[in-house]
Amino acid sequence: MSFTLVSLSILVFLLSLGIPLPFCFGAALMYMNLAADVSMKGMMMWGLQQILSPVLLCAPLFIFAGGLMSESGIARSLLDYVDSFVGRIRGGLGVVAAVSCAIIGAISGSGLTGLAATGPILIPRMAERGYPRGYAAALVTDSSILGLLIPPSVVMVIYGWVTETSILACFLSTLIPGLMITFLFSVINIILARKFPLVMDPELPPAERRADKRKKFRAALPALLMPVIILGGIYGGIMTPTEAAAVAVVYSIPLGFWVYKGLTWSNFFRVTKDSASAVGTILLMIFCSLMLSQTYVMLQVPQEIVKTLFGVTESKVLLLILINFMLFFLGMIVNDITGVILVAPLLLPLVVAIGVHPVQFAAIIGVNLAMGGVTPPYASILYLGMRIGKVEFLDILKPAMTFILLGYVPVVFLVSFFPELSLFLPRVMGLLK
Repeated sequence: MSFTLVSLSILVFLLSLGIPLPFCFGAALMYMNLAADVSMKGMMMWGLQQILSPVLLCAPLFIFAGGLMSESGIARSLLDYVDSFVGRIRGGLGVVAAVSCAIIGAISGSGLTGLAATGPILIPRMAERGYPRGYAAALVTDSSILGLLIPPSVVMVIYGWVTETSILACFLSTLIPGLMITFLFSVINIILARKFPLVMDPELPPAERRADKRKKFRAALPALLMPVIILGGIYGGIMTPTEAAAVAVVYSIPLGFWVYKGLTWSNFFRVTKDSASAVGTILLMIFCSLMLSQTYVMLQVPQEIVKTLFGVTESKVLLLILINFMLFFLGMIVNDITGVILVAPLLLPLVVAIGVHPVQFAAIIGVNLAMGGVTPPYASILYLGMRIGKVEFLDILKPAMTFILLGYVPVVFLVSFFPELSLFLPRVMGLLK
């Protein structure tokens, strides 16, 4: 256990210095090799065997589909359609941001992709309507991490793969929490928007308003069919998540080229290159974090964690609070995929021992790591939101933390202490007994 604590200290220290993740994990692994006599060759062979799993193929495919979606014009058509319903309500454009990010999250499965697709459109539009630019950037950024919760989610694919839990059940476990956060963000935004000098669109006569909605619905229909095809295929048992991801890519290409005409050969090849680069980075990160996680499992660290924490308290409530703090802290220093691979195998025996179902634990991990993704110091999604919104750190920090404290934190505790929030839908679908 002492070797493990030292290796974790090395990992956290190097991460805090901003050193690239593979080098951080490599240094922790090297220490374990020298101090605990862990075979690096054996770990590398095992890691390579795991990384070739066909289950992982859906992650790069969803990333590619999200990139195509952000360039094709799909996101803009969805935003315009949602705006036709609530755009003339005071604070309605903020509701559009939250709802649109939830819809786009259901297509791309990634917070970064959702932010890249909606941020350049929504943030300037909100600023023109009278929202402070820092507030607009914070709302769009915090809403984009709904892509980690609204299925299909790449993070839930990784969790299901690592823990050998039903991926479909993991998808459904975060759906109700994701929708709850979307609703809370919408309510918080409407309350906060009262103090902003907003410019409202003129009210249209009923006939014109209906015609406008019909026009925007027709334009958005091909894009709206995308989550229907993906989710309907997965939950209807027609497609596996990997096959659904492939369908999403195949569907996005003609939609981008010939329907919305946002894709050109130039940006198509750029998206392909960027997606390949992102996938390479993610797979290398998964490979390194898998090896370190497996090292801890081999040294029976999970059993030691269970024994140590039960030595402190056997209270389920206190242990769940402690686990939530650990997961939130982890989300603050590493990205979501790394966090899942590193912590799920270590903490799963503990949560099972206190009566938490692995599917409920998927929701607990998902909500905490999503929240950590916009909380400094790591906060990669928050920093991307700053760049897209062209705002300073202090301008975005306060409103971003307001949405986290009032929108995310209550849902974290509800998911932790009310299992049916995450287990109801998997049970209805017959995925759990």
